[in-house]
Amino acid sequence: MLQSIRDGSRSWGAKIIIGVMVAAMALFGIESLFGLFGSDPDEVASVNGQPIMRQQVELEVQRALRSGQVPPEQERALRSDVLDELITQQLLGQYAEEGDFAVSEEQLDQLIVSLPEFHDQDGRFSAEVFRNRLAGAGYTPLSFREELRVDIQRQHLQQGLAFSDFSLPSEQARLAELQRQQRSLRYVILDGNGVESDIGVTEDDLQAYYDSHQERYERPEQVRLEYVIVDRQAMAEGRDVDEESLRDAWREQNRDADRQVSHIMITFGDERTREEAQEVAETAREALDNGESFADTAVRYSDDTASAEEDGDLGVISRGFFGDSFDDAAFSLQEGDISEPVELDNAFHIIQVTDIQGPTFEEQRDELAREVALREVDDEFNQRVQQLIDESFAADDLQSVADNIGLTLNQSDWLARDDEAEGVLSEPGVMSAAFSGDVLEEGYNSEVIELDQDRRMVLRVAEQRDATVLSLDEVREEVEMAVAAEQQQQALLEEAQSLMADLRAGEEADINWVEANNVSRQADTTVPQVIVQEAFRMPRPEDDGSVYRAVELPEGVAVVALDSVSEGEVDEQMETFVSQMAEQLRAQSVLQGLVDDLRSDADIER
Repeated sequence: MLQSIRDGSRSWGAKIIIGVMVAAMALFGIESLFGLFGSDPDEVASVNGQPIMRQQVELEVQRALRSGQVPPEQERALRSDVLDELITQQLLGQYAEEGDFAVSEEQLDQLIVSLPEFHDQDGRFSAEVFRNRLAGAGYTPLSFREELRVDIQRQHLQQGLAFSDFSLPSEQARLAELQRQQRSLRYVILDGNGVESDIGVTEDDLQAYYDSHQERYERPEQVRLEYVIVDRQAMAEGRDVDEESLRDAWREQNRDADRQVSHIMITFGDERTREEAQEVAETAREALDNGESFADTAVRYSDDTASAEEDGDLGVISRGFFGDSFDDAAFSLQEGDISEPVELDNAFHIIQVTDIQGPTFEEQRDELAREVALREVDDEFNQRVQQLIDESFAADDLQSVADNIGLTLNQSDWLARDDEAEGVLSEPGVMSAAFSGDVLEEGYNSEVIELDQDRRMVLRVAEQRDATVLSLDEVREEVEMAVAAEQQQQALLEEAQSLMADLRAGEEADINWVEANNVSRQADTTVPQVIVQEAFRMPRPEDDGSVYRAVELPEGVAVVALDSVSEGEVDEQMETFVSQMAEQLRAQSVLQGLVDDLRSDADIER
């Protein structure tokens, strides 16, 4: 609801009702789901004594996962972020209440009756529609009004804070001036080539670096998994499929495909009776059976003289063109087949299919073979899955289950909760099952995990090791590389400082500068962005001199010479955009300041 109010109070009622609360936090704040889930849900946090329920968190997590915006492997981090956001919304709601942000009954009435989700077919508010849709979402009119009131109060608070901060015209002018500013510079990157440095890593260096960076060498809790998979596609692979089954599948797949048809039409009514027309049609069909071409027969017998001149061709048709009787005949024929006389709209039609649109049988053979093979192993697949369910539930291992069902027992390397697993272990739900209480703590086999429509998995923890800090010996090579890189970077910084001292003293230096003239803040450039950003932090050079600065890069150090600063050309569109962005950032800063203050004073339990 809150997001919808921000968007101009458009269609958020549909998100509430039709979306069945999938956006509960954004729409109704943090107490809106109690009616849907019962009166005593699990409490995961409280804010100044007001609870936040587990269902609220899970609903938002599932919404984000279904949207595809958050990968499943980040579900754990997402759950923490969602809870933080719910706590923030609770704090803002409480602050709005304490500040007496009032919403009148008249305002609520006007907003509710204006929502199209509560209108009847004539576009007017309907009390019956209102009650029915709220009931379908688990709300009473009173509870809905209260949630709406809370969200409007919170929105008024946020808008008030946003509008309370502003920029003076002089500040906006200065911002525009800085935005369009351009700088000309030179730079050279020192990457260790040709830099004389005494890199020597001692045992004391290793120990000192290791002691001060132990957080880098923490090994999280890890497990090594065993797992079995029932794979329908693997069962179907290489299975022999007979030719007739393939052709049946091809016919079924192309049963409704568009097709080109010809016809011979014999009418009845004014000039001939139905019986006479049927007799003519049967005579024409006999001519075809006796080997006469369809084109010649159409010329002799068809009352549709226009199509008869084109060998009876009607062109390409789809189902529904000529009615059920015509369709039943035309779409039951294969290419080249001719139907018996079909009665339709005061006429008998003899139909020939001259072409079926779409791929040929040979073009589809491999795909059809896979599909038919998959269908043929359906029963065996379902039996294996049921056997996997039955045997893995009671088994104390997975090897015996694999042996009994004829599956391969797979083993993983060591994995942590938040690792980006590869292959089948990266599928949604796999890692959460591996670190669930039943599997990790109790040592049971997991429940059957449905990876997709063709694969089922069961896993168990083969080994588990607790989180620990790896010893120096275990990470010695990594520490040596880090210390050497740190010493190399320090040597490059010292070389850069020496080079800049010579330049400031006016001494000649043999430097292969890279020049970049009239560089702006956002324009595309080949200059590394970190150098551009630092160049715009450097003071303006005086007279005809240059200003120098050393800039650390991911690998190496750059010496930057800022030669000149110019005002640049006015771009009103860009300056308006930057001004608006600055206002938004200021408003966000004010709101964040309030949230930080509320958090520091609040009694938050989680």
